[in-house]
Amino acid sequence: MRKDVEKLAAKIGIEFKHMDLLHKSMVHRSYLNEHKDFELGHNERLEFLGDAVLELVITELLFHTYGNPEGELTNWRAALVNAKMLASIAKKIGIEPYLHLSKGESQETGTKARDYILANAFEALIGAIYLDRGYKGAKEFIEEWVWSNMGRVLDDGLYLDPKSRFQESSQEHVGVTPTYKVMKEEGPDHNKHFVVGVFLDKELVAEGDGTSKQEGQEAAAENALRIKRWKGPTINILKQR
Repeated sequence: MRKDVEKLAAKIGIEFKHMDLLHKSMVHRSYLNEHKDFELGHNERLEFLGDAVLELVITELLFHTYGNPEGELTNWRAALVNAKMLASIAKKIGIEPYLHLSKGESQETGTKARDYILANAFEALIGAIYLDRGYKGAKEFIEEWVWSNMGRVLDDGLYLDPKSRFQESSQEHVGVTPTYKVMKEEGPDHNKHFVVGVFLDKELVAEGDGTSKQEGQEAAAENALRIKRWKGPTINILKQR
């Protein structure tokens, strides 16, 4: 297994002085339930540290790059460090094969739960880099893998949820506020499934599904943005002086 994490270190281009830190960052709590004699422990403390380091680095970069108000910077930061973004970065790096998971967790591929585990492992990885290479090393890693997504966050309006993004875009492009309608509802009360349509006036633009009406609306808005090829509302970017 040590050989495996050395491959991960090579992937991210970091020479760890203490390889156990990298190894531990990939250990999910569930793994210890089946391997009680595992010597390194799980990654939750590293995740706690990495989360704080990530937020500080991104906050510092935003502050020194943009002159926009605090509220806008807060939204942009949230878009860069949320679980969905971090999970996508973790997948891009390819850390999933290096995770230590229980047999049950190992089978839950492609789920929201797995994305949450990937996001947490990515934060734990930042914590490990910080302890091993210091603030400078952690900042360089974050700039390469997280901050590099800032242009996409702004261009695609990712600082807004899909419903808000579609509403602001539709008002900007066609002067219409979208409406949502449940097209289909099935399943027992404890396990409902909804198909929701999003309309511009009488035009059904897209449908989306989910386990709640809200989830269905979000999916419909996401699909509508893709169909209309609308990225997000136009914003005023103020460069820091």
